Amino acid sequence: MLTLTLTPDSPDFPSKLRNLPQVPDQLFVTDNFINLLDKPIVSIVGSRKLSPYGRQVTLQLARELAQQGVVIMSGLAFGVDSVAHQGCLDAHGATIAVLPGPLDKIYPSSHRNLAEHIVTQGGALVSEYPRGTSVMKHQFIARNRLIAGLADAVIITEAAEKSGSLHTAEFALEQGIPVFAVPGNITSVTSAGTNNLLRSGALMVTSTNDVLSVLGIDTAAPVKATSEDPAEQAILNLLQEGVRDGTELLVGSQLDISVFNQSLTMLEITGRVKALGGDQWAL
Repeated sequence: MLTLTLTPDSPDFPSKLRNLPQVPDQLFVTDNFINLLDKPIVSIVGSRKLSPYGRQVTLQLARELAQQGVVIMSGLAFGVDSVAHQGCLDAHGATIAVLPGPLDKIYPSSHRNLAEHIVTQGGALVSEYPRGTSVMKHQFIARNRLIAGLADAVIITEAAEKSGSLHTAEFALEQGIPVFAVPGNITSVTSAGTNNLLRSGALMVTSTNDVLSVLGIDTAAPVKATSEDPAEQAILNLLQEGVRDGTELLVGSQLDISVFNQSLTMLEITGRVKALGGDQWAL
């Protein structure tokens, strides 16, 4: 894994971070990081303890934004962070993980495979801590200012009233970065933080288009679904032509039924197609 060291004097140092009250003295990044800075970046963060609702919403937003070419950024933590990274990867997008410790000490260690997947799929890892640094409690909050400062928008999908992810929202608001919150059930403690953000003036997000509109991305532009697998691509082509019935998809794809079923299942697992019920399918 090739890494680079950037300082505020480096030409490739992110210009957005120069506006922070506490500009990092240095950034340690994997080599693809610089290539991602020219793309729209949305940070998705939230609770480490997710409800099924929070997981579903986080996956959907990450996947759909990634399909529109948006880079998804988060902190590689349990809960919303890892789900956001995985949703982006499922959509074959690029995602950035900002770490609370050095690049040689992936935290949490159980997410090492996820970190490697992020890099191999064209994403990047970022840290302001040199190799050998211990991971301390205050570094998690410091990390959140980078997750906010590098973003064009921040989404909090689910957060309790005292969730650490709310620090990210505060940092973003201080920098004039749009903050979105997903409304939740008023009886759910895991939505207390997001509901409070909405009462305080955060933007409500009920669909991907809410975010894309603020980013200035044309939501009317059709997204062309693609796959490197010929069988999956045959199914995607038919869906893009308006075919929805499972039997018609099977006949039109000219695939063996076992290959068809396997391909359709993989497309559903990776979030590129969804079942509508009654053997009807859609992108």
